[in-house]
This record gives sequence, structure tokens and C-alpha cells, in this order.
Amino acid sequence: MKELLRTSDPTVIAFATALLGGEDIDCFEMDVHMSVLEGSIGVLPRRLMVRDADLHRARLVLRDNDIEPTG
Repeated sequence: MKELLRTSDPTVIAFATALLGGEDIDCFEMDVHMSVLEGSIGVLPRRLMVRDADLHRARLVLRDNDIEPTG
């Protein structure tokens, strides 16, 4: 799995996940439960991971929708 996106904005993660799902690209969100360690203030970023084979296509989907991939 490769990192596609890293952000502390949960709405961007949700939007990106929906876009990728619409293109039949499986993704996995990491660091979701880090809020337990940070006290739920939302400063630690979450990561969105995709399979190596889907990385290029997933980057194109995000860029087409004005989300800049970080991975």
C-alpha cells in the first residue's frame, strides 16, 4: 500500500474516499484513532492509503477534483 493523501481535515478524507469509491479504487484510512492520544483536537494528520497498482489512477482522480495528493 502507498500513501495517497495526508491531512488533518476529516472532510477532505471523506470526499477523497467517496471519489475513489466511485472509481472502484479501494482505499484504507490510517491513523483514525490517533485522537485518543491527542485529546481529540485534530492536529495529527490522517493518511489515506491505496494499492500500489491503483496509485497513479487515484492521484489523477484526486487532482481532477482539486485535491493535491501527498504520497
